Amino acid sequence: MSALADRPADPVVGRRAVHESAALHVTGAAMYTDDLAAQTAGVLTAWPVQSTEAHARVRVDVSPAYEVAGVVRVLTAADVPGLNDAGVKHDEPLFPDEAMYTGHALVWVLGETAEAARLGAEAVRVSYERLPSIITVVEAIAAESYQGSARTVARGDASAAMAGSAHVFEGVCEVGGQEHFSIETQASLAILDSEGQYFVQCSTQHPSETQEIVAHVLDVPSNRVTVQCLRMGGGFGGKEMQPHGLAAVAALGAKLTGRPVRLRLNRTQDITMTGKRHPFHLTWKAGFSDDGLIQALEATLTADGGWSLDLSEPVLGRALCHIDNAYWIPNVHVHGRIAKTNKTSQTAFRGFGGPQGMFLIEDVLGRAAPVLGIDPAELRRKNFYRPGQRTPYGQLVKDAERLPTIWAQLLDESDFERRRGEVAGFNAANADAKRGIAVTPVKFGISFNFSAFNQAGALVHVYKDGSVLINHGGTEMGQGLHTKMLQVAATALGLRLEQVRLAPTRTDKVPNTSATAASSSADLNGGAVKNACEQIRDRMATVAGRLLGADERDVRFEGGFVTALGRFDERLSFAEVAEAAYLQRVQLWAAGFYRTEGLHWNPDQMQGSPFKYFAYGAAVTEVEVDGFTGAPRVRRVDIVHDVGDSLSPMLDVGQIEGGYVQGVGWLTLEELRWDESDGPHRGRLLTQSASTYKLPSFSEMPEEFHVRLFENAREDGAVYGSKAVGEPPLMLAFSAREAIRAAVGAFGPVGRSVVLGSPATPETVFWAIEAARAAATVDGAARQKPDHTAGLVPAAATEG
Repeated sequence: MSALADRPADPVVGRRAVHESAALHVTGAAMYTDDLAAQTAGVLTAWPVQSTEAHARVRVDVSPAYEVAGVVRVLTAADVPGLNDAGVKHDEPLFPDEAMYTGHALVWVLGETAEAARLGAEAVRVSYERLPSIITVVEAIAAESYQGSARTVARGDASAAMAGSAHVFEGVCEVGGQEHFSIETQASLAILDSEGQYFVQCSTQHPSETQEIVAHVLDVPSNRVTVQCLRMGGGFGGKEMQPHGLAAVAALGAKLTGRPVRLRLNRTQDITMTGKRHPFHLTWKAGFSDDGLIQALEATLTADGGWSLDLSEPVLGRALCHIDNAYWIPNVHVHGRIAKTNKTSQTAFRGFGGPQGMFLIEDVLGRAAPVLGIDPAELRRKNFYRPGQRTPYGQLVKDAERLPTIWAQLLDESDFERRRGEVAGFNAANADAKRGIAVTPVKFGISFNFSAFNQAGALVHVYKDGSVLINHGGTEMGQGLHTKMLQVAATALGLRLEQVRLAPTRTDKVPNTSATAASSSADLNGGAVKNACEQIRDRMATVAGRLLGADERDVRFEGGFVTALGRFDERLSFAEVAEAAYLQRVQLWAAGFYRTEGLHWNPDQMQGSPFKYFAYGAAVTEVEVDGFTGAPRVRRVDIVHDVGDSLSPMLDVGQIEGGYVQGVGWLTLEELRWDESDGPHRGRLLTQSASTYKLPSFSEMPEEFHVRLFENAREDGAVYGSKAVGEPPLMLAFSAREAIRAAVGAFGPVGRSVVLGSPATPETVFWAIEAARAAATVDGAARQKPDHTAGLVPAAATEG
């Protein structure tokens, strides 16, 4: 195979390309899993019976459901022929006898219609023996309720360095979770054919793992289960693990009734039954030198895992690997653990723990800068990694020089210094509204924490007429992966984009695939597609060389035609060469494979090189905050982001914009609330709909939004020199939070550390403003008395 990053002349990658399903999306013709179910004859609908208790032993009487017209079957634990488990950790019973959270599905009713199934579920009688429940992570810490493995990242002597630091700060904060709120909720359709094979259409980011779970629940080998994902209406990580048990329920229903079974959660079910981004509880202590260099960091990260492990261990691992973000911290001791609570099992979400880890260091710097008397932008810049330095877990920070370059370009293009002066002028002239401007960086590692997942396969067919069909192991959730794979295949085979078609992701075409996650899918599947195409192209080059009377090494494929060096007046169409190859009995299909090289990782020691490379970026955000309501308004955003040599620039810019806005939602708007009282509704999710859970909308979009891809950024270790784009941009939103912090600080005295909750909702911001105003009043009164503490820096900036 040729060098992975090399591009031929006039490649299809790198061009602005329309999403392969764009026309279907905008016309409403795109089919999703439940659309397929609606067109399936004789389909039954599955409906859950959900627990009304946060933690209880349960006894279920399903007999009343059979008295409801249209109810066909009620699925219970007794019906499971294999493992009664929905996960890979064997801690998620599919049909539980102990309810672990409010909303937990206990049994499932199959009905001729959704209404029949719903009424049947209402008729099921459940008796509860209430058990003690843990709802908050603080309660879990007090009760020492933990699950999974605790991990520690350490380097140097943090304790000694802290003792020798000129300035020491400490704090405690909690980072909120986030609901995926995909437009398409969880959905599956299972069919049992006449040969005893199960065909499961599923909205899943990990078809192979869905296949595995369905097989172990049904007690059949994986070769009797085929899972297909046509497309998803959003995933964001929420469909990496969570669909498996739901698909197994549908398949079990198909086995027991012999009829197709559809399972689609409505919005309330989807929110109350499925996992979220992990909330984190963070305690920290940080030491700085007089000139603002970080000397030491000690911290404990407690992830709220919910009732079962799901993906909490790798999420915690990635959080620990991102506590440094873009900064050199010579002495580190950070401990991570997973709390077990009676809430939904928290799961993957865009960034996969990285955002929570980065939150820690960005909060530290944002709170310390005013007390140190150093501009926050300068404090961040001077602590950047430098070439040759390594992360706390031992990986060399490759291309560390890119970050200061990006930083300088962004400050120049955003006119940062001039606008900062304008912000100061506005604040001086306005008592009831303040503006803030901030810049923050991103350094995000790309690859799966679990090394075995860093592989991919593809199957490429060239037909006699020259048309091409590709299958790969990645799934499409609107992010444009399929479009990029079409561009990769067209480039590798020297074709026009319209000559290549992509088939839905299926486990019987490409087996043992990894999840479409970790921002790695274009890298992995692109490498596999390119490998398969190059195998076919090399075979066809031999045939073309004979036809053109040229050495096969001189054959060139470009624009749908085949030529040879020195014979450009002669050319053959790709179809002519394909036909000739078939007649000469040359293989015109290939299975491609790719594995990420250079990775080594010891999760027990938290040491090694788990990432292929780092994606870099930086964002400047300007906000205005209303002093009466605390409501922030994003005035302008400027971003420079590193995606290597982009495979598809228009798609990448869209991903950067979407990631930033989703990050702003997590940090400033989206607040999950559970009933923490001891009343009858303890553990109930209070934010169950869009009326109570605030999502970013057009009104939260920046008035100005400027995104530029970092240029001359080829990544030699990735397909056609590109870099991942899915997750890293989300963390650019820290600039919005820091801009809000700056605006809040403008309501108070200079040099005061602003403590800002997360999410920084208008309510939270309002109370932070009130605290700043109160400090200004105290400061003003203090100025009337002799000041005996001038020039002293507080030993700690601790959240009260």
